[in-house]
Amino acid sequence: MKIPAFVGSRQKKPKSPNRKSKIKIPPLSRWHPTVRQLTAWMVTVGSVLLCLLLLPTRLPGMELLGIGPNWLLIWVVAWSVKRTIFTGALAGIVLGLLQDGMTSPHPTHALSLGIVGILTGLLQKQRFMEEDFISIAVIVFGMAILGETIFGLQLTFMSDAYGGQSLRLADIWTYYQRVALASAILSSLWAPVVYYPLNLWWQQMKLLEQ
Repeated sequence: MKIPAFVGSRQKKPKSPNRKSKIKIPPLSRWHPTVRQLTAWMVTVGSVLLCLLLLPTRLPGMELLGIGPNWLLIWVVAWSVKRTIFTGALAGIVLGLLQDGMTSPHPTHALSLGIVGILTGLLQKQRFMEEDFISIAVIVFGMAILGETIFGLQLTFMSDAYGGQSLRLADIWTYYQRVALASAILSSLWAPVVYYPLNLWWQQMKLLEQ
């Protein structure tokens, strides 16, 4: 004899614990302005520290003739392309001093990166270049050539200070022509990797501030 089943006698299946453990992160627009501003600065400073750590790194595809991309120069271009000339120059000088702390203060990188920040801000102010990946790569290529040239000029003027021996100008410029070309090629190729996420983040922060 079959016993009829009652409709309400079926037990409900417990919900999966995975559904309860999911934490929903509110969108940035709902964050407190102080927290949002602090997060924005943490991302910016973190990106600078990451570029500093990548400078001595030589991974596959990041090296040409023993030279790697100039990550700090790429960052300065990405920062200055939508900001004022003063802001670009300040960022270049600060990052140049940080690079001097990792290498040597003589010759200094602050001069070259400061000029890169000024010229990048000037290019954007005059609207000579559009803001796409190709234009950013072209700007980075030109600024890398300029930065290495400025560094080579500093080394030329300071050549007498190296061991009391004067370095020949031909040797200096033969070496730095190779360095400048390799650095410019690699930096322009890797520029979108730095520019795209940072530009997207800064644009979003700017829209939320408005």
